[in-house]
Amino acid sequence: MANEENVDLDGDGYKESIVSDQSGDGNYDTVVSDTDGDGNYDTVVMDTDGDGYADTAGVDTTGDGNIDTVVYDTDGDGYADFEAADTTGDGQYDTFAGDVDGDGYADYVAQDVDGDGNIDIAAVDTDGDGYADTYVADTDGDGNPDTYGFDYDEDGEIDEYGIDEDGDGEIDYYEDDIDDDSFDDFFDDDF
Repeated sequence: MANEENVDLDGDGYKESIVSDQSGDGNYDTVVSDTDGDGNYDTVVMDTDGDGYADTAGVDTTGDGNIDTVVYDTDGDGYADFEAADTTGDGQYDTFAGDVDGDGYADYVAQDVDGDGNIDIAAVDTDGDGYADTYVADTDGDGNPDTYGFDYDEDGEIDEYGIDEDGDGEIDYYEDDIDDDSFDDFFDDDF
């Protein structure tokens, strides 16, 4: 049976948190708190696997009563592996980041820029150096990627763009800028 109680976690004399033992094992699995003292609960921390460590946390950063950012520790190492955020305040998560290799840095970031529920832009760090190596964007809003960017020399700048003009999922042509001067090297006199 679940056990809940109101507690004063910060010692100020006000009970600003609800702690609960959802599993009935005598350990608190969930803590919901009013961290800014406005009378509304704005953080939730949960131990969903019962190991005594928090693996899910959510925060209401805008004060509207909705959780705006959620982080998950999916492998139990104490570090967030996945994050979802509502950056527009519409109640829909639109920005996502994930640490696939467990080094503590995001290996991918994706965002729904126009709020239609589809990812519009994504960046992926394939070699774990902390810089995105591949970029994908849906620039025409049809739900399919049509612009690609590649950083081959690992300097943090896009070296080649791939464009899918006809929307068939295949790159129709590439634009190269190996010398990073913002001009396609095919037409560039100084390359």
